[in-house]
Amino acid sequence: MGPGMNQARTTGPTKSFTSSKAGDAVAECIQFSWQDEAVFGVDAAAYLQPGYKGGTTVYTRSSEFFADVRHEGSGTVVDYYATNSKPIGARRLAAVATCL
Repeated sequence: MGPGMNQARTTGPTKSFTSSKAGDAVAECIQFSWQDEAVFGVDAAAYLQPGYKGGTTVYTRSSEFFADVRHEGSGTVVDYYATNSKPIGARRLAAVATCL
């Protein structure tokens, strides 16, 4: 986990979501959707690792975009972070939303 990810967490997520789906299913869906070469081209890489405060973190190469997925209450919370303003970030965000 790079320092850029920790810095992004201190300033807060770009967008937060809730879902009634299980956290593992949401995280795997995000990873799978971020690996779609038809949408993301050469940037179609996504990885899973244990989450920052439990759960799972899904992240891209160089950790420019990532999502912390964790169980909270009776559902799942997804915090999406974009560490830069590249246009591809909007597509990553849209892909997260489809997994809820």
